[in-house]
Amino acid sequence: MAKHAFFSLSLLLVFLFHCTTTSGQPAPAPKLPAVAPAGPATPGPPDVAKILQKIGGFTILIRLLKSTGVSDQLRGQLNDSNIRFTLFAANDNAFANLKAGTLNSLNNEEKVRLVQFHILPTYYTLQNFQTVSNPLRTQAGDNKPGDYPLNVTSMGNQVNISTGLVNATVSGTLYSNFQLAIYQVDKVLLPLDLFVQKVPSPAPALAPAPAIIKPKPKPKKTPIAASPKTSTTTATPTVVNSGADSLATHGILVPIGVAVFIAVLSL
Repeated sequence: MAKHAFFSLSLLLVFLFHCTTTSGQPAPAPKLPAVAPAGPATPGPPDVAKILQKIGGFTILIRLLKSTGVSDQLRGQLNDSNIRFTLFAANDNAFANLKAGTLNSLNNEEKVRLVQFHILPTYYTLQNFQTVSNPLRTQAGDNKPGDYPLNVTSMGNQVNISTGLVNATVSGTLYSNFQLAIYQVDKVLLPLDLFVQKVPSPAPALAPAPAIIKPKPKPKKTPIAASPKTSTTTATPTVVNSGADSLATHGILVPIGVAVFIAVLSL
């Protein structure tokens, strides 16, 4: 009996010693992975064509953006975080409402101008349009300020755009970050510079030709009769027979004739 109690006490002491040793040891640290997982890739500059393609309904605009090279140009410029743009995007329904042949009437350079006319070289929020100074410069007139301008006005939550040929309305925001804003418009923005033939400025009037002043004819001078000059040569006087001389001559000839006649008769 005493031996059995001693054995039980020994087991109890061993159990208590094991529990004390185990509880005193610190918990093992979790194992760290050999290589830390890579974080998310840094996104590149916004790609306008991909953004519109994801939204859907902008097939014609996307085709124009790509065929003119404007899409790649924007993406390249947006690599610089200091460059920002605002794009007015017309959907396929807006292009379908154009007069037939409108796009086909444009050459490649004019199509580039048409797409660039929908882009402002500044980032605008809808609230910014309430305080802008019109007209706004577009990318189409970037090389020559004053060409291809847009007028944008805002009343409450409605933003209106005028090209001088088309009046359009912003119908919603499609995309916006600190560099790029894309707003949907209900009409294609047609610039006057492309679709209205400019009236050439009239040529400056030519100065009237100076009048040719003809000299007045000089009055003809009446010739003045020359005064007889006094001759120093002594003129030979012409002798005119007077009547007495004539009678003397006739008086001599008559008696001679009578004498001849008598002589003839006496024969």
